[in-house]
Amino acid sequence: MTLIYYKLIAAILIFFTSFVTIIYPLKSKKKSTATEIGEPESFELGEALASGIFLGVGFFHMLPNAITSFQKLYSGIQFPIPEAIMVGAFLLLVFLERLSFSSATVSPKKIIPYVLTLILIIHSLTEGAALGIGSSVAESMIIFIAIMAHKSSASFALCVTLMRYQLSLSHIITIMILFSLMTPIGIGFGAIISLHTQSAKGELISAIFDAFAAGTFLYISTLHHVRFHQRAEEAHALLEYAFLAAGLIAMGVIAAWV
Repeated sequence: MTLIYYKLIAAILIFFTSFVTIIYPLKSKKKSTATEIGEPESFELGEALASGIFLGVGFFHMLPNAITSFQKLYSGIQFPIPEAIMVGAFLLLVFLERLSFSSATVSPKKIIPYVLTLILIIHSLTEGAALGIGSSVAESMIIFIAIMAHKSSASFALCVTLMRYQLSLSHIITIMILFSLMTPIGIGFGAIISLHTQSAKGELISAIFDAFAAGTFLYISTLHHVRFHQRAEEAHALLEYAFLAAGLIAMGVIAAWV
């Protein structure tokens, strides 16, 4: 029950963190145009750290867990199924991103905000499910830290993007509430799955989610991060890289202890 209560508290904290983060850009909307609102360097460094954490969680925790489960369930199969699922998740998000920037039939001004919202919703659901599946407080704590570090910057970035495309205030708030709810919903979904992991079927579902989560974490930490963090200032770019590396190394150290 302790682990269940922990996941419930984590879901509540993630929801409020996600929603509170958008107060600043929404207040700024009344004072300036959306195009004038930028992301503070602290947010960018925080997201770089979160990207490193997600990369470490994906490769040091989620993917190894999936590989171990598949080897246990299907020891006679040589094909790297978990790795294939991870790559599939990565390519799915790349496809959705390309769709948002290369549509020739639909006005980008109309489709990009919603496709971006869909991408981040998929991220949030998967991240939440990964936390919900966690079988120990230590494992869940690792993922919770990563989600908290990334959720605030993701919420801020999504809110600013919606404002840049001149959506109405009520529309933005509705979308942000929906986005804020996705990770808690994912946590609940993952927790339900974890209750059935004693069976082979439940362990298989858990392994599939671990591998899929690893793919989304890989996307967040690489292509997604690079696309939205291209800076001309070499010093700041190196600082962002240092934060990303620090997050990755921290997850590697924790993996050696958990």
